[in-house]
Amino acid sequence: MQFVIRAIDGEGMLAKRLEVRPRHLEGMAALGRHIVCAGGLLDAEGKMKGSVVVVDFPSREDVSEYISHEPYFVEHVWEKIEVEPINIALVKGEKYVYEP
Repeated sequence: MQFVIRAIDGEGMLAKRLEVRPRHLEGMAALGRHIVCAGGLLDAEGKMKGSVVVVDFPSREDVSEYISHEPYFVEHVWEKIEVEPINIALVKGEKYVYEP
């Protein structure tokens, strides 16, 4: 199952986000193919204000488990988190197929 995670940072968290970012990226890399794509949300000035992560996990519970260990969540960078199921059809113009 695929899910899109949209997480908005708390007010004034840019410095904390940048401090935590190396651990965030390390954790994302460890998830391997569970991460379909990910990126930082930008404000009008081009500064990061949140994250979008598209994941492929067996269940919504697995997504919650990932989030519970996500450094941006643990360090309270993310203030608002929304998770929705998504049906990925294409990635880079090709039919999406999850490969564990």
